[in-house]
Amino acid sequence: MVVGKFFSVFVLCCVVLFNIGVEGSHKVYPHYQSLKLDETSANVKEVHRTGFHFQPPENWINDPNGPMIYKGLYHLFYQYNPKGAVWGNIVWAHSVSKDLINWEFLEPAIWPSKPFDINGCWSGSVTILPGNRPIILYTGLDPQKRQVQNYAIPKNLSDPYLREWIKPDNNPLVVPGEGMNATAFRDPTTAWRVDGHWKMLVGTKRKHRGMTVLYRSRDFMKWTKAQHPFHSKEHTGMWECPDFFPVSLHSENGLDTSVIGENVKHVFKVSLDLTRYDYYTVGTYDKNKDRYIPDNTSVDGWGGLRYDYGNFYASKSFFDDVKNRRILWGWANESDTATHDVEKGWAGIQLIPRTVRLDSSRKQLVQWPVEELETLRWNNVELSNQKLTKGNKVEIKGITAGQADVEVTFKIPSLEKAEPFDPSWVNAQELCAHKGSHVQGGVGPFGLLTLASKNLEEYTPVFFRVFKSKDKHVVLMCSDATSSSLKQGLYKPSFAGFVDVDLADGKLSLRSLIDHSVVESFGAGGKTCISSRVYPILAVMKDAHLFAFNNGSESVTIEKLNAWSMVKPKQMNN
Repeated sequence: MVVGKFFSVFVLCCVVLFNIGVEGSHKVYPHYQSLKLDETSANVKEVHRTGFHFQPPENWINDPNGPMIYKGLYHLFYQYNPKGAVWGNIVWAHSVSKDLINWEFLEPAIWPSKPFDINGCWSGSVTILPGNRPIILYTGLDPQKRQVQNYAIPKNLSDPYLREWIKPDNNPLVVPGEGMNATAFRDPTTAWRVDGHWKMLVGTKRKHRGMTVLYRSRDFMKWTKAQHPFHSKEHTGMWECPDFFPVSLHSENGLDTSVIGENVKHVFKVSLDLTRYDYYTVGTYDKNKDRYIPDNTSVDGWGGLRYDYGNFYASKSFFDDVKNRRILWGWANESDTATHDVEKGWAGIQLIPRTVRLDSSRKQLVQWPVEELETLRWNNVELSNQKLTKGNKVEIKGITAGQADVEVTFKIPSLEKAEPFDPSWVNAQELCAHKGSHVQGGVGPFGLLTLASKNLEEYTPVFFRVFKSKDKHVVLMCSDATSSSLKQGLYKPSFAGFVDVDLADGKLSLRSLIDHSVVESFGAGGKTCISSRVYPILAVMKDAHLFAFNNGSESVTIEKLNAWSMVKPKQMNN
């Protein structure tokens, strides 16, 4: 759950920007929680409103809650302020879709109405019980402002839209026990079943140690707390929106959350309140001790693997049993000042849903946009065998560059000119800020200049740079918003991540989804993903351009590039 006090400060407070995000005072301004578009500027052009990403017609959204499929319809619940464009008045909004692309907006599923949630209905998950019976688990704030775990059930299971939900009076199911922090106890996971017992996790912290607490139940109504944390880590702070699921060792198909066995690994993910990023590890679930043990293949903490190295937070996954895939939803947390969003009457988007699976190395995940997104492609432009020498750029014409899908494979003829890699460069984001797209290198930087103005006063480069370490090559992937807008006062970070890829064939692939104010990029087939929120003032609508470029002394070749204009879905919550 994104705690609202953190976001309410954007409007009237002095904001301090760090390389990890935005911080400020925790004072809430109720007037701004209900500020509507007509109270600010009704004539503001919505040049930054996305064309094919999930977004309500107006107002604030954050965490995706409990996505699921039921009777042929995809359901997405999400945190929503029905009264304004900043955090506040949060309800569980509800939209449904047949294809994950076109969405119908329904009435909220749940909102504060009972003593156990009278002060808030915060994040949670959906579990499908035997007999295809969905049940919502969510965090409520009771009259004492304690965070308690509640449930809701559909009023009519024969309705595929599940329009109405009931919150029974035997709530709450779980309350913070003695010695627990009642203000840091939230976001129950999808439950899984092992040997006749249901298990679920709740995020919390003990001083500065982040952790998840496990609860067990035979009947889903009476829950018992485990004696020890399911997993914890020192100096990581509050763990929000935990997620826990199995991945197959031998198949690209997804797995139901309750699957365990020799042929699976488990993924454990948390959203760190201190950094506003999502981190995960791959490891082993000990079902007898109810503990999670990360594999020793990545850092467990701030320096570890992330689903996405950009504007991406509070994610939630679910198993799609119709297409046998696990789908991941993430929220593009707002990184600019809130007044910019309030002026437009909306804030926040859900990023394109992604399939997620275990990489063949078994050390990390691979993500890719759901295949349904390709139905929005039209007007394909192709480019092949285009050589880019140092300083070259080529414009990709014939598409709507502000609303596009681009896939490109670069061929590197030689790695001899790769710059030496300093082992102290462990922070990819700092390295990208130091060696941006304008800084000449040996092999790279090369990639795409997205949402670019004609004369490059504005552009958001997404690019690679290759270094040579003692025994291997190191690939850095960047999505650098530093030059994305001439507008002052915006948070414009240099997002970056390292790419674990074999360059034996000299090829690097990149896919970027460009949608007016968001650029979602997938490097090396989805091994490294970066999403950037950007707000250009020149490179908008028909004045947005797209270029491929190289600023390295080693030439690279565009082996193949395919770009498409993207049409809008026929229905997007209207």
